[in-house]
Amino acid sequence: MSDPPFDATLVITTLNRKELLRGALASALQQTARLEILVVDDGSEDGTSELLRDEFPTVRLHRFEQSAGLIQRRNNAAQLARAPIIISIDDDAAFTSPTTVQQTLSEFDDARIGAVAMPFVDVRRDAQVRQQAPGPGVFVAAAFVGTAHALRRELFLQLDGYRARLVHQGEESDYCIRMLQAGYVVRLGAADPIHHFESPRRDFQRMDYYGRRNDILFAWHNVPTAALLPHLAATTWNGLRFALGCGRPWWMLRGTMAGYRQMLTAERAARRPVSRATYRLLRELKTHGPLPLSQIEMRLPVARASRPC
Repeated sequence: MSDPPFDATLVITTLNRKELLRGALASALQQTARLEILVVDDGSEDGTSELLRDEFPTVRLHRFEQSAGLIQRRNNAAQLARAPIIISIDDDAAFTSPTTVQQTLSEFDDARIGAVAMPFVDVRRDAQVRQQAPGPGVFVAAAFVGTAHALRRELFLQLDGYRARLVHQGEESDYCIRMLQAGYVVRLGAADPIHHFESPRRDFQRMDYYGRRNDILFAWHNVPTAALLPHLAATTWNGLRFALGCGRPWWMLRGTMAGYRQMLTAERAARRPVSRATYRLLRELKTHGPLPLSQIEMRLPVARASRPC
């Protein structure tokens, strides 16, 4: 069998942000890896397609006429990708080094690594580098941030990708706990960091609503029965404290209530909790931070792909 023509597929999903997209694509074209660049347009009406045709003719574009949201479009992108590794960045991000992708690809050097959380900086907030390994070796994190990450495409498809019913926010944590249950981990990366120019056009009502709603649905789908009620109680309490603390309680409260309504009316078959051992390991990673793979490998399930609902 011949080698695939690309080392990785770089996926950028976008909607009506062509000026930000221009910077992301310009930096992507400087990468040294054999890279397929795929833009998935979620129904833009601002001339995004014309931008790619006129300025980036080598970039592959797949346009949808109707918007279905970021989560669904990243699932679509995985189906469309032609390389074994998917690199995903936001349309308001940019590479700072031409070797970032090549560095990231080298970090898939253990069969247990299902995803790499790529270092990035939210440049409009501070200079902190997020998702960066604390030292040499393989460090395992609880999850990655969607802004900058890499995935094994075949594993992602076998695990049915992101849970589309989440609509907006929280899909990464939901995928990562299912991946952990299948015996694969998220590695913190050490590549040159990506710069994330967080757009000021943020729909806080949408973020607040789906953020709290999806916290509840995460528990319903994934948390073992013995831990479900304590987890829900803690999630609800922490969500309410956060809502009051940031001064935006209304949409967060609505989202929490919607999560409980949908949980109570969901089909029982939709609930596929992970094992207690996987749940305990996830909690440990969240509480204590990244741990060396060598320290936790014996606690992982036998690595195998499954097909959760």
